[in-house]
Amino acid sequence: MIEVDALSRRFGNLVAVDELSFVVESGEVMGLLGPNGAGKTTTLRILCGCLGATSGTVRIAGHDITQASRAARAALGYLPEKPPIYDEMSVEDFVDHAARLRGVARRDRPTAVDRALTLTDLSKARGRIVGHLSKGYRQRVGLAQALVHSPSVLVLDEPTSGLDPSQVSSMRALIRELRGEQTILLSTHLLSEATTLCDRVTILAGGRLVASGTESSLREQLLGGLALRLEIIGDPSACAEALAALAPVEQATPGEGEVLVTLCDASNEHRALVNAEATRFGLVSSRSGEGLEQVFLRAIEGAK
Repeated sequence: MIEVDALSRRFGNLVAVDELSFVVESGEVMGLLGPNGAGKTTTLRILCGCLGATSGTVRIAGHDITQASRAARAALGYLPEKPPIYDEMSVEDFVDHAARLRGVARRDRPTAVDRALTLTDLSKARGRIVGHLSKGYRQRVGLAQALVHSPSVLVLDEPTSGLDPSQVSSMRALIRELRGEQTILLSTHLLSEATTLCDRVTILAGGRLVASGTESSLREQLLGGLALRLEIIGDPSACAEALAALAPVEQATPGEGEVLVTLCDASNEHRALVNAEATRFGLVSSRSGEGLEQVFLRAIEGAK
């Protein structure tokens, strides 16, 4: 678990993080979103003990990062945007080196290294020199060093930044495998990444928290209900008229082969009711009409 309470960090007159509070529950994947300069990286550096806070508290797995720094950092694995790796070492030697730094006992290190290399799909590359690897593999090496001591908490700063589409897909698949085993705080500027990987998101702007919750709850809070895009085979106008008569429906607008529906809230019951009615008109698909991008933009606009 990660607990952040009234966290602030100032650099002279610049307030980089301003009274920030949030909790990442055990086994949860939380996405930390925000525009450039929102305070994401500063927040992560404080969480990992790399930077002191001006005020506020951070607890990692129950340990205060200031008062019990060693215990807090022992429970945490950190992958910065630029992985801290030594180009001249082999993959296996570097991960073993990271295990030693993390205090893994000598007799346990071979098993710990093997596990980290297996999790990150680096077993076949264990003898290769890190400096000869592609960026995607270097990111995996960085993640291996963060995992080698089996931490309960993972902090990942832009883990797919600069990777090609194939490497991005592989890294995301790896993070999905880790969900549930570790509590993960994931900083990203890719909204699609937050949608596919995260249970909840926290949005920062100007160092302040401006919104936090699941995508559906944020959509309801910021956009006023849930928008559904229904693809149908039948008459869109007739379908829209039928849907508009339902109590949970605020608006139903016909289009070409589809109906855009706005619900009064995002409850599963109301969504199911709309879908059931639309099946009479040959419902092909039902998907959210407003994505995380609209939620993000509305949250940032509200912070100005």
